[in-house]
Amino acid sequence: MSAEAQAGLGDRLGQTRRSFRGWRGQRPFWGGLLTLLGGIPIMYFPYANLTLGSMTIRMSTTAGAGSLIIGVLLVVLGLTLWFQPMSRIFAGVAAILLALVSLVVSNFGGFVIGFLLALLGGALGISWGPARAAKEEASGGKATDDADALKGETAAFDAFGGASDDLSGTSPNGNDGTNGRHRAG
Repeated sequence: MSAEAQAGLGDRLGQTRRSFRGWRGQRPFWGGLLTLLGGIPIMYFPYANLTLGSMTIRMSTTAGAGSLIIGVLLVVLGLTLWFQPMSRIFAGVAAILLALVSLVVSNFGGFVIGFLLALLGGALGISWGPARAAKEEASGGKATDDADALKGETAAFDAFGGASDDLSGTSPNGNDGTNGRHRAG
């Protein structure tokens, strides 16, 4: 290959890498990957044959179909985390629940490997949030820091943490004697 061909290939490879990095940053990529990888051992081990010398060991259980369903659902939830990032809470909670069910149904969750991967992937899917730049674009380019946004709201509170103009009767610093407790009647 000539130097020009390698430079062109490197440029295309770099552009592809940058576009993948941008795509990966807009979704819970690692949560989806771990959830997807967690489904593989869960659906594989019940149908695997382990050969030790001349002895064949089958890991199949009576719940092999359940293991297959749980594994396929975890793979689908991992792909959902990648391609539908707005449903990340649902997919993460479903992945955690399926991982917990796999402990009972599927050889201790694919010998704990699939269980841990799916559990961690679901947790990462739930905890992921869109980047700050995406929030700024959605608000019309007006980027406000969280501390700046709360300044106006906290100005009404006095130095002791109670509301200075609270008329609800539930203020711990109030003179109504309720000490922050609500009354039923």
